[in-house]
Amino acid sequence: MNGPVPVEVLKQHLIDPEICIRCNTCEETCPVDAITHDENNYVVRADTCNGCMACISPCPTGAIDSWREVIKAEAYSLEDQFGWDELPSQNDSLAGLAGAVAGIGEAGKSGTESVSDAPALGGSDMVRGSVVPPWSAAKPYVNLYNHKAPIQATVVGNYRLTDTSAESDIHHIVLDFGKLPFPVLEGQSIGILPPGTTQDGRAHHARQYSIASPRDGERPGYNNLALTVKRVTHDHQGREAGGVCSNYLCDLQKGDVVNVMGPFGGTFLMPNHPDSHLLMICTGTGAAPMRAMTEYRRRRRLKGATGKLMLFFGARTQGELPYFGPLLNLPKDFIDTNLAFSRTPGQAKRYVQDAMRERAADVAALLRHDDTFVYVCGLKGMEDGVLQSLQVIAADAGLDWSALWQRLKTEGRLHLETY
Repeated sequence: MNGPVPVEVLKQHLIDPEICIRCNTCEETCPVDAITHDENNYVVRADTCNGCMACISPCPTGAIDSWREVIKAEAYSLEDQFGWDELPSQNDSLAGLAGAVAGIGEAGKSGTESVSDAPALGGSDMVRGSVVPPWSAAKPYVNLYNHKAPIQATVVGNYRLTDTSAESDIHHIVLDFGKLPFPVLEGQSIGILPPGTTQDGRAHHARQYSIASPRDGERPGYNNLALTVKRVTHDHQGREAGGVCSNYLCDLQKGDVVNVMGPFGGTFLMPNHPDSHLLMICTGTGAAPMRAMTEYRRRRRLKGATGKLMLFFGARTQGELPYFGPLLNLPKDFIDTNLAFSRTPGQAKRYVQDAMRERAADVAALLRHDDTFVYVCGLKGMEDGVLQSLQVIAADAGLDWSALWQRLKTEGRLHLETY
């Protein structure tokens, strides 16, 4: 007599829509293209995900680290996941399938690979930067507040950073948390919950913004922080479209109250040891974490911090470069600032990677140093150019870029945050 047909059980990888801030980090990181998204949710293809775990550490919220044990033939489809506002509870029907559940990962029984047997993190070339923080970074707090229980912050300042004649409208917005705890570190981000609903009646998802102020506040000793926000007026196809959250933030007035989630991020953090060197490369609002790190180091300078700071900062024109005036006022012996403008009338286009190659000898000197930490933040399109420039600079200086790149990633010294 034939025995029962074996039941294959899958530990299905899912993304928690309640925590996810739609930052696209997981989709960019996944080496097998198992992650996709629509206007509502980021989701995982059950038939593609191989449990490699490459997406777990880079996720700033932990939303990606969600799992449900399901019968493989009944795995949640993409259509199911796109429609969720929250994760389903664990299927109670699996309670009687103890043998099948126990067989997950036992190669001869279920045929389904165990997550614990997955390849080690970092085995894919898609993981291009560090997924661990610098060894001396302070311990971050993350996910203290979520969309169901956000913290309220009061707007205490909203200033336009770019020239009024410039097309790019970028604001410096200061939020105060009063007596409620909201500890942050340089390199972390927060989520803003814009008011209102989408056309189909759903509440707007949170939007993520990097913190532009140091850990002890935009104003030292105050429980506040700053954001660098660009007003969005067109979509990716160039059509007129207002950014739901960016326009909301840029239009805020002093005294307005904002719902905030977070903080987020546990890897894109600055080193705490004072002799560390920071090589910072950014464009536009990607300057936010660089400003936070620079200001914290400036405040520590009087306490003996000796590490070098080198900044490459790009924008279309001088009028569209946020923090242009304050940058020029920083002492030259404190930070080595290099600006690149791609749309200056009558001049050739110049990008941050061009400026890096012009300063190749000094960049190479930093790359040789074991205490150098590299940070890249800005539009996704800059990432390849910056990494290629670092490769060329390293090779011309006699450095093995492949080996150096791997060391930088492993040691938490190369951090990429592009969008």
